[in-house]
Amino acid sequence: MLLGGFGAGLGDSILALVLYPVSLVRIYQSVAAGLLGRDAAVQGGLPTAALGMLLHFFIATTAAFVYVVASSRLKLLVKQPVVCGLAFGIAVYFFMGFVVVPLSRARAGGFSWRPMVGHALLVGLPIALAARYKLGRGESD
Repeated sequence: MLLGGFGAGLGDSILALVLYPVSLVRIYQSVAAGLLGRDAAVQGGLPTAALGMLLHFFIATTAAFVYVVASSRLKLLVKQPVVCGLAFGIAVYFFMGFVVVPLSRARAGGFSWRPMVGHALLVGLPIALAARYKLGRGESD
């Protein structure tokens, strides 16, 4: 679970650096903006970037926890980690974009293909592969 959360958090951080021409500090401040609002997050400097990083990896670890719990009941998630992980990454993208962000103090970003594909590859896939590693191949069923 921690391995999947770390992998997804790192992957999503790399995705943000590729997609948006800003520093990692600014990216993590944008995560903190969900809690503090955009102006307060930017004005807070490095402390709000640290808060944003903590929140970012907490969210990624929570997503990994959800996948691991679901994997203990739905063995397909462990047996087919690539397909299921890609689908999970897309589900995380839509959940964040259409539930979490609109309920936060951050500005909504809208739909875009590139971040959705990035979430599939760099969020869902690491989580699913880490879950398979942790839970085994599931071949005994």
